[in-house]
Amino acid sequence: MPVPVLAQMLFATINEQEAALARVSKLLHDDVSQVLSAVGLQLDALKMDFSQQAPEIRQRATEIQTLLERAIEQLRDISNELNPSIVERTGLQFALERLADKTRKNFSGSLRLHFDPAVHVPTPLAKTFYKIAECAVQNALLQPGCSLIDIQVKRSHREFVLEVGDNGHADETISTALPLGQLLLDYYASKLALTIKRSPEKGTVIRATFPLAEALAQ
Repeated sequence: MPVPVLAQMLFATINEQEAALARVSKLLHDDVSQVLSAVGLQLDALKMDFSQQAPEIRQRATEIQTLLERAIEQLRDISNELNPSIVERTGLQFALERLADKTRKNFSGSLRLHFDPAVHVPTPLAKTFYKIAECAVQNALLQPGCSLIDIQVKRSHREFVLEVGDNGHADETISTALPLGQLLLDYYASKLALTIKRSPEKGTVIRATFPLAEALAQ
């Protein structure tokens, strides 16, 4: 099967999975969390109504409310993890900071994020940039000897630019192996200008660019 067709099929499958995760995330955030919050309010009313008749109820209700607050906070964390639209909700910079924080937890090397504060990437392009960065980071973690990952978002020559580099011992034949990350990068390469430079000595640099005027027009 030709690579572009395989990449499109893969992207369509991922979109379907993300849509399902978004529904679960919305259920946890909008329904389950609100029910638990309502229970907490009912406990407040219970304390007010029966604190004189049963003084010990105040402490017990407070303990239960504390547990409910922890449960609500955990549900919010799970909801955020499941929700694939983090870029839409928080913007590209926060989404990349979150990606960096998650990666650092399981990466013994150094991960640096440089985001030009003057750059505001429109949401459609920001979502694509985030996906490319996510793929690039995952690919970097697979490279032997990788101890440094560098993510940059900037504006240059009237273009939005995303660069992700690593110092792993890149295998120049990796493009023929068609790993998952490479297939996704092939798909995104059809949406914007994307280059991948690999060197066994210097590592890998993935660079994505998109015209500023065209991005703003979208």
